[in-house]
Amino acid sequence: MKDLKRILKDHKLWLGGQKETKADLSRANLCWADLSRADLRLANLSGTDLRGANLSEADFRGANLSEADLRGANLSGADFRGANLSGANIRLTPEVMKALVSKS
Repeated sequence: MKDLKRILKDHKLWLGGQKETKADLSRANLCWADLSRADLRLANLSGTDLRGANLSEADFRGANLSEADLRGANLSGADFRGANLSGANIRLTPEVMKALVSKS
């Protein structure tokens, strides 16, 4: 997705109250994308294809990831607290379980 950097930048501004619209990456093809350390709190990623993406240390708190495909994604250190993962295609490995529970 060629506008991904702009969308992430605009979303950060939205989180800070400087933009009117949050990130809508629903149904986007983000296979193998590098979203490491991305702040995607409250973003819409429903139905997004995130297979093989680098999501390490990304913040998805409160995000909508319903029906997203997360197979093979690097989830190390990612934060999914409060995220909607209903219908998401995700393998529940110990690493994933750690990403889904509260951080200390």
